[in-house]
Amino acid sequence: MKSILIKNAQIVNRGEIRHGDILIRDGRIEQIAPQIDAIVDREINAEGLHALPGIIDDQVHFREPGLTHKSDLYTEPRAAVAGGVTSYMEMPNTKPPAITQDLLQDKYDIAAQKSLANYSFFMGASNDNLEHVLRTNPRNVCGIKAFMGSSTGNMLVDNPTTLEGLFSQVPMLIATHCEDEETIRRNTVDYVARYGEDIPIEMHPEIRSVEGCWLSSSMAVDLAKKHNTRLHILHISTAEELALFRNDIPLQEKRITSEVCVHHLYFESADYARFGTQIKCNPAIKEGRHRAALLPALLDDRLDIIATDHAPHTWEEKQNKYGAAPSGVPLIQHTLNVMLSFYHEGKISLERIVEKMCHAPAECFHVEDRGYLEEGAHADIVLLDLHKDWTVEQSGLHYKCGWSPFVGHTFKGQIQSTIVSGHLAYHQGEFDESQKGQRLLFKEN
Repeated sequence: MKSILIKNAQIVNRGEIRHGDILIRDGRIEQIAPQIDAIVDREINAEGLHALPGIIDDQVHFREPGLTHKSDLYTEPRAAVAGGVTSYMEMPNTKPPAITQDLLQDKYDIAAQKSLANYSFFMGASNDNLEHVLRTNPRNVCGIKAFMGSSTGNMLVDNPTTLEGLFSQVPMLIATHCEDEETIRRNTVDYVARYGEDIPIEMHPEIRSVEGCWLSSSMAVDLAKKHNTRLHILHISTAEELALFRNDIPLQEKRITSEVCVHHLYFESADYARFGTQIKCNPAIKEGRHRAALLPALLDDRLDIIATDHAPHTWEEKQNKYGAAPSGVPLIQHTLNVMLSFYHEGKISLERIVEKMCHAPAECFHVEDRGYLEEGAHADIVLLDLHKDWTVEQSGLHYKCGWSPFVGHTFKGQIQSTIVSGHLAYHQGEFDESQKGQRLLFKEN
């Protein structure tokens, strides 16, 4: 493994920015100091650049196995690395779904051969696989995923006995997609009766409603409190749900944590008029009052983590009418850029972006030796030109689906280099795929 010396960077870590050099050997950060002189295989001049820890994205859908016409474990990790994401945690709703230990291991085996980024995969819960769930190894699996809403075909977990069993017996973190199934079904029937097959996309947040989110999230929180379960609720999208979360204790002491996704911070329901089904996702992007509430909740620590819920579909699939158009948006290549847009508007500091995208995921999931720029940690590093303007072009997308709602948009701030586990995987627009990412490991709770 090549040694690397990063010179003259603005190093962002633990709420501070300081000028210095970073020495990388054997895949880890050996030294950080104001000035380092060392013989290395490669030296990178980071004058004018900021060095950030690699982003840890705790919620992605990379679609392999079974849905690889949309994306796979080769294309999407490349897009992740180009976007400064060095580690990801992928969801179990593939075909077949990862609801047995053998099927889960199959995904790890594929990633070991193909993934440029570091990886972990959630074990999926279903209404009848508790035995498999309880055999999951917390040392090398990020958590258990329970879909408490009709977003994922046959992976809905809605049996009260099953939920009690999960929350009372699983010692690991349980991550939940929370939308109330009965509410969504009732709303769908009402809107089909009103519009037939021509439901306007603007009705999506009425069908997958605020009430549906609240009912499911509050039930998950009640179950977690009852059983002292380690619960992580994904993609919070409503102002009402914010009352469920605490900000009076440190993240390390929380038993119930939360995540917000970049598209819920960035878009609001008025944007359906421009983007249509491109931004159809579950939970739905809702009216502006919800978006306005999410960023303050992130800043005051009711919301703990920023993620993407990267969920690509083909352009052709997304062009269907509302009922047939699948939910999900490709986002991982531009997640940091979205947050930098808030930085340049003066709404969040760079230090806080790093806290919520790098430090907090590492703390929440107890990721071993990642998420920080510190001596001894794995060398997951992003070099960023904070002030460079650039425009998203379709030819520059690395998603297999080949589209993004950001095509044509100009961002300020461009990633110059991404180092994954000590390997310079991406540099000035070029990939080096000679080394793959590593399987994430997790410290004991």
